[in-house]
Order: sequence, then C-alpha cells, then structure tokens
Amino acid sequence: MFENIKLEQDGEISILTVNRPDKRNAVNNVTVEEIDKALSQIEANGKTRVMILTGAGEKAFVAGADINELARRDMLLGRSDTRRRQEIYTRIEMLEIPSIAAINGFALGTGLELAMACTMRVASATAKLGQPEVKLGIIPGAGGTQRLPRLVGMGRAMEMILTGNPVTAEQALAMGLVNQVVAPENLMDAVRKLAAAIIANPKMAVQYAKEAVLRSSEVSFASGLAHESYLHALSCGTEDKKEGIAAFLEKRSPNFTGK
Repeated sequence: MFENIKLEQDGEISILTVNRPDKRNAVNNVTVEEIDKALSQIEANGKTRVMILTGAGEKAFVAGADINELARRDMLLGRSDTRRRQEIYTRIEMLEIPSIAAINGFALGTGLELAMACTMRVASATAKLGQPEVKLGIIPGAGGTQRLPRLVGMGRAMEMILTGNPVTAEQALAMGLVNQVVAPENLMDAVRKLAAAIIANPKMAVQYAKEAVLRSSEVSFASGLAHESYLHALSCGTEDKKEGIAAFLEKRSPNFTGK
C-alpha cells in the first residue's frame, strides 16, 4: 500500500517507519502524503493507544529532506511544500494518542522537525540531531523555528538553528530535546517500555492530560488553567476514574476499560 513508509500494528501500538534506508530515510513529498494516510488509518482503527515513529535501518531516523526535491524548490514550492509538512507534522502533534519518536540515527532538518512533533523522543546513543538548513542557504520550514525553542529554550534553539551544527544524543538529553538516551540495540525495547507505561493508564485520562499540556504553549496561563479544570472535570465523569479510585482504596490493580 505504501512506497516510502511501513505501518505495522502490534497490539495497541502502531509503528510507523519511514522506509527509505538507501536515502537515509530522506523525506520527499510522497513520503509526507503517505504519512498523512497512515495517520488516518491509525485514527480509524480504534485500538491504537500509542504510535511509535522511527526510521528504517541503523543510520538514520530521517536525515533530512530529499535533496533532489529541495534543489527544485522555488519560492512557490518552498511555500506550498513547507505548509503541507507543517500541516501533517501538526497533525501528529495533535493526535488524541501520544506518539514516541524512536531516533535511531541522524535526525536532521525535517527529520528533527518530525521528531519534535511527537509527544516524546527516545534517542540511540549514536544519534545526531540538528537543524542544518542555514548551511544550504535556507531556514527550517516544517516547524523547527517554532518547536525547538519551546523544547530547549531560545538560546539553545538559536545556536542550533543559526550555526546549523548538530548535537549528540547526550547533549540533546541535557537540553531536554529528548527524554531518554539508550544503547542502539536497546532503542525499540526502551520505546516499547515507555509506550506500555502509557497504555497501562486510562485512555481518557491520557488523552485529556496530553491535550491540557499542549494547550499550555498556546494560551495564557489563566486560560490554560481554565481549560485544565474543564478537562479534569470531564475525567471525573469517566468509569475509569471510579475504577481507579476503587482499586486504590481496595489495594488492588485497576481494571480500566477506556470508558
């Protein structure tokens, strides 16, 4: 069904893999559209609790944009291509379910932008992350100038974007760009363990919590508090809230149903 990606289902986990290892998983326009279709399938299947996003092979998560397409971009294509990528990456960010980027190598340019759209990021110790666009005479166009400072702060984001120099996985961990760094051979196990910890919690509580946290970067503190309160109230009306409280009081494991 797909030319440049793979979509697999493992229980309540959907695994979306950018599958162009001969191109270091460089993203072209076909790949972007296939990611969009895969997201629709994930949303429609009704059973996915966490999406894992990774790249094929051992060298790269996504090493950047397809250089041949980039070379052909003029001002019109530059605008239309980047707006489409912004739309799809924001769709990843706004999914009701959490997403985890398993960064198995280079995450550069649009690759880092794709990873930053995910809810969390786990990196292989050999990964390199960066926004090198200025070295090509352009700037990030798929959200890098907006998401990077939100994650690491203005100063560090300016350094990465204006120099174009990548950071190591350990540097990314220190600045809050990734959540964990693990040995390459342990990457998928670590990501699955993180996914399992999320899945163990009630579906609606996870969804509402994710929504509240995302809202915090978009609205005033007062508006964020109000929205948090409404979402908290909604969670109080779920069956899983009743079960969670009962299980705590009865000193037993809860049996959440997602209702």
